[in-house]
This record gives sequence, C-alpha cells and structure tokens, in this order.
Amino acid sequence: MSIVGLDLAGVETRPTGFCLLRQMTAQTFLVYTDTEILNVIQRCRPDVVAIDAPLSLPPGRKSIEEKTSTHLRECDKELLKRRIKFFPVTLGPMRKLTTRGIALRETLQAQRFKVIEVYPGGAQDILHIPRKQQGLAPLKDGLKKIGIKGLTKDLSDHELDAVTCAYVGRLYLDGKACTYGTTEQAIIMPEG
Repeated sequence: MSIVGLDLAGVETRPTGFCLLRQMTAQTFLVYTDTEILNVIQRCRPDVVAIDAPLSLPPGRKSIEEKTSTHLRECDKELLKRRIKFFPVTLGPMRKLTTRGIALRETLQAQRFKVIEVYPGGAQDILHIPRKQQGLAPLKDGLKKIGIKGLTKDLSDHELDAVTCAYVGRLYLDGKACTYGTTEQAIIMPEG
C-alpha cells in the first residue's frame, strides 16, 4: 500500500510538500510544478492521492471568479461545527490554490488515480498533534508518536503537512476516516 500526500502551494513558484507513505514509512521532498507533481505520482502509482487544497467549489458556483453569496461548501460547514479553523475557498489567496487543486484533481482522475481532499491542520487537531504554528519539532514528534517512520532529516512545514495528508490517506484506505460534507464536496478526516 502506498499513499501520496501533497501540501499543495497556490502557485508553482512556491514549494509543495510531497510525501510518499509506504506502510508507515514516509519519504518526503519538495516539488514545484504540476509537471513535477504528476511525473512523481505516475512513477509512484499510489493507491490514493491525498491533497491539502480545496478540490471543489461551493454549491452553485461555476468558477472561483463568479460572485455569489455562497462561500462555504458542506464540508466547510462541518469544520465550523467542529470548531476547526480554516480559510474559505473564496478568500483571496485561497482562490489560486482552489483553481490549482481542482485542475490537478481532474488531471489525476483522468489518469485513473483516486484523489481525496484532506486538511492537515484539522487532522492534526483531531489527532492531538501540534500544528506547525506551534513549532516544527513538536509536529514532527507528534507524527512519530502516531507511528510514522522515516522522519530523520530536518523537514519543512510543507513536508510535515504532506506527511499528515498521507497519513489521513492511509486512514481512509484502512476504513478509519470519515467524510465531512457530501460525495461531491468532501474533506476526508480522521475519526474522532
């Protein structure tokens, strides 16, 4: 079983954290362009690709640029109910990330990869692991405590979030995750 976790950046000039999780051993690095991401995923042939980026638009929107009064998806409303902090997909910088995430999902699904949306910050809250804002060392230690191996080098915040994404992908494949939202607008999160 192998899972790819992506902490996707909004633009190709910023680093995207990439994690390949085999069993519970993580291999991480940074990538930049969609071409790099797609090439590595094609070589890895993962069972699932877990992406930290919005992969759908709020109901009724045809594009991120369309102005409507709808800013939240059903999965976002579920995060609010659970008091998990997040940025709405229609917020300034999130627009580029949402556009990139949706395009990447469509390309990967056309290549027959299973793609899920995940949210590492929220997952870390549920798993009682410190978020990156509380320091990279505590986050790394928290990931080790849940059984992730291979975290020996200094890792960026993007890589650590990618590890969390991959771990949620593992929980999903093991049937130990839950879906916030609807089938079309879902975030996969750890049970809890």
